[in-house]
Amino acid sequence: MTYRKTPESSLRLVAPETRGHADRPRSGDRDEDGTAEKELSDAELVMAAREGERWAQEALFRRHLAWVDGLAYRLAVRDQDADDIVQDSFAEALDSLHRLEDPWAFRSWLRTIVIHRARRFFRRRRLRQRLGLENRYPVDPGRVVSPQAPPDVAAELRRLYSRIEAMPADLRIVLVLRRVERWTIPEIARELGVSEGTVKRRITKGARLLEDAMAGGRTT
Repeated sequence: MTYRKTPESSLRLVAPETRGHADRPRSGDRDEDGTAEKELSDAELVMAAREGERWAQEALFRRHLAWVDGLAYRLAVRDQDADDIVQDSFAEALDSLHRLEDPWAFRSWLRTIVIHRARRFFRRRRLRQRLGLENRYPVDPGRVVSPQAPPDVAAELRRLYSRIEAMPADLRIVLVLRRVERWTIPEIARELGVSEGTVKRRITKGARLLEDAMAGGRTT
């Protein structure tokens, strides 16, 4: 199974031209056995994939690639980083379908995998940076934020993405889920498996880091 980038029409407030374009799977494409994947539910595809049906794995991959790629990009910003997170997330999900208790919950289960894969990715990167094994490169907010975004929203996103690389993984994830994805605090808490109080503390700490960074930039 090969990961292919797709047009990012689903990216909220992120410029679609910042991601690569390739052949997008067409609605109604048929699998090897002639079954139109759009006629099958996620649960049916999961059950078939558990039985070793390669076409079902491919169908799940094609069906969910666009939004997984969009979420990974909004978390990681850089193309290569997002590609790595997407690859790792699908590999884990498709290799672990036997652990999915409710086949109807495949999408939310996959979303959790993406977020936790991103968290591990950012933690490893910060460790490599501390050890001097990897340099830190700033993100260009102009490459990330869509020109169609409302001015106030665009300003908030530029501020976030201009400082995001310096943030610890837990703060980065929470701020993106809250400020970019517009999730509620209870939703974030459930997704991360932490208390709402923990989410609020991370948001507050992340916002403080942003403010301190902006203040430092104004005095230099």
